[in-house]
Amino acid sequence: MKQIVVVGGGPAGLMAAGQAAQRGLSVTLLEGQPRPARKLLLTGKGRCNVTNAADLSGLIENVPRNPKFLYAAFSAFSAQDTMAFFEARGVPLKVERGNRVFPQSDRAADIADALIRFAKQAGVTFRQEKAAALCVSQGKISGVRLISGAILPADGVILATGGRSYPATGSTGDGYRMAREVGHTLTPQRPSLVPFEVREADCAELQGLSLRNVGLRIAEAGCEKPVWQAQGELLFTHFGLSGPLILRASADLSEIGQKDFVAAIDLKPALSPEQLDARLLREIASSPNRQYANLLASLLPAKLIPVFVARVGIPPDCRAHALTRAQRSETAGLLKQLSFHLTGYRPYAEAVVTRGGVAVGEVEPGTMRSKRVAGLSFAGELLDVDGYTGGFNLQIAFSTGYLAGNCIGNGEELS
Repeated sequence: MKQIVVVGGGPAGLMAAGQAAQRGLSVTLLEGQPRPARKLLLTGKGRCNVTNAADLSGLIENVPRNPKFLYAAFSAFSAQDTMAFFEARGVPLKVERGNRVFPQSDRAADIADALIRFAKQAGVTFRQEKAAALCVSQGKISGVRLISGAILPADGVILATGGRSYPATGSTGDGYRMAREVGHTLTPQRPSLVPFEVREADCAELQGLSLRNVGLRIAEAGCEKPVWQAQGELLFTHFGLSGPLILRASADLSEIGQKDFVAAIDLKPALSPEQLDARLLREIASSPNRQYANLLASLLPAKLIPVFVARVGIPPDCRAHALTRAQRSETAGLLKQLSFHLTGYRPYAEAVVTRGGVAVGEVEPGTMRSKRVAGLSFAGELLDVDGYTGGFNLQIAFSTGYLAGNCIGNGEELS
């Protein structure tokens, strides 16, 4: 019987191991952590956004890099297949805003437990040991060397170690090193779906403030044309900016911290500067003796007003009727463009996923097999593919794991 070793007990590894074992292969899963799928327990703030109920084109559209590589994997195991997989294993699901799919229990542990049960019932042997390197003989996988120095013989290996995000859960980037050591090319890695750090100290005063339906434009300093823009929800933190808008931007932008980028927040995207001036005039007419800071209460959340007043440079006790046309224009301008200089990404420990990895040109998209080493396959975050928030990254893990597990041991690579 052919011996298959799966390195990594996350969602991709568990899916791959279970699929391979169901086909009658002898499968050993190596996981250094005491419990498999630890990182999965953190997803969706502990609720686990298990997939997105999108069709094939919807999945592809939400993968910003190398989406065509995933066409075969998504076709082989779709979001609907993922949903059916878990519901058949006693985990009822629900679809929320944006087609995001969660377990009805709102417990990520239910998803993790179902994956572990699937692999065990399929006959996978679990070993709590960490792989140190892949063993290759004459261009073909021959085994896995463990940290202890022991060699675990293998006819085939599925590398599914995850990326570098959430390193405390075991995602330390070892898989990148092992892939490189056997001849694979790696594209540069960095945190993705991660908050930004900013230069301005007053951002810390806004910590915890969430803004809905704001516009965000990111441009190089001194340039009018944005490199990224969208509208949605944003969150201030003690170090900078977070929230759905920022996480999405972090997946698209690759040079934050290398060049001087400015994030301009449009606090009133539905109103033009002229409309804002007209509204200010109405507010002034209704209460001409109000102080400037109180005048802003109808336009801004209370926590933002002191920072806004300090930025605009108008005395907070200035009476509304005393505001000049220029001061009204400055107020409207700042409402349309509250700016922060982006200095970098937050660390991997705060990133949802890793951008970059094993170059997909060296992997067969229809099988997940290596084009460089016979008997080696890849699955999950280790590959140079990543999606936006909304369940797309877990779907990548399930689809690539499914394909790798069903194709390992077929064809000439193990002959």
